Amino acid sequence: MLTPNAIPSIDATASNKPQYEALLSNAQSAQLRQLRLVIAVIAVCCVALWICGVFDLTRFIEGGPAIAQLASEMVPPDFSRWRHWLKPLVDTLAMSIAGTALAVCLSLPLALLAAPNTTPNAWLAKVVRVLLSAMRSVPEIILGILFVAAVGFGALPGVLALALHSVGMVGKFYAEAIEHVDPKPLEAARAAGGNGFQVIVHAVLPQVLPQLADITIYRWEYHFRASAVLGIVGAGGIGFELMAALRLIHYDQVSAILLTILACVVVVDGLGGALRKALK
Repeated sequence: MLTPNAIPSIDATASNKPQYEALLSNAQSAQLRQLRLVIAVIAVCCVALWICGVFDLTRFIEGGPAIAQLASEMVPPDFSRWRHWLKPLVDTLAMSIAGTALAVCLSLPLALLAAPNTTPNAWLAKVVRVLLSAMRSVPEIILGILFVAAVGFGALPGVLALALHSVGMVGKFYAEAIEHVDPKPLEAARAAGGNGFQVIVHAVLPQVLPQLADITIYRWEYHFRASAVLGIVGAGGIGFELMAALRLIHYDQVSAILLTILACVVVVDGLGGALRKALK
């Protein structure tokens, strides 16, 4: 049997009503802000599409016959020179692996200097972060052109371009992963008398190695695709063969090379996925 004290009074319910109304008002305000943000983002995207001419249907209609002509010249693909593409494909794979290895060797020390929990000085961390931003601000194709002019044609300028650009990206992701490690193992290692190097080896790296491996594998997959593009500017690889076919207007060979690159990308992505599973 309920006692009078167990039944909420009308006064108590009335006193809680302003709180409910305030919570409801705050929730509605948050939803309204999110809606305004979504509308603003959509508006910006529409303006960007309009500036770039995506809404200009006349250009698409006028370009239709040219696209149809180009497609007819690309079909069927001509694989008659497939033997000449084997070495460039091997060069492209080697460029992706070498570029990734060089980028990792340079990125890890810079990431340790950029992360606030491992850097020896806060100002040094800011300087390194600015350096990483500068490195990733220059596209690898521009770096490829510069290195081709500096060291000549071949795979070497491609490797240098991939590595230098990737240091900015990989170093940033490494630093973010290191920054968010559990601080307790670091404090324990320092309390035990460990120096900076020992703290990094025994308290930091064991926590972030799986994340670093994921980042590295994803970057290797990207490097393989980027290596094919760098060949267009003379940095070696299958892209050089692609550019030669384009210059000779052999579009059937262009489609064959593109299909070959696609098949290799699928294989590389599959290998990357298998490596990620093996490292977990």
